[in-house]
Amino acid sequence: MSEPLKPEVTVLVKLGSLAVHIEEMLSSKGHEFDRAAIQTLLDDTELRQWLTAMDEMAFLPKKR
Repeated sequence: MSEPLKPEVTVLVKLGSLAVHIEEMLSSKGHEFDRAAIQTLLDDTELRQWLTAMDEMAFLPKKR
């Protein structure tokens, strides 16, 4: 993994996609497709590695 505070472009694209799908899912026109896309992104190995590294540096909120 590269430096977590300087993520690869692919990680940034995935984070952007997450934000868009979350906005769409929360809108009045939210669709099951958005939920499926969110889950796929959250299961992505590269994104999971980045999230783990960020969590180890205490930059992410703790899950309830």
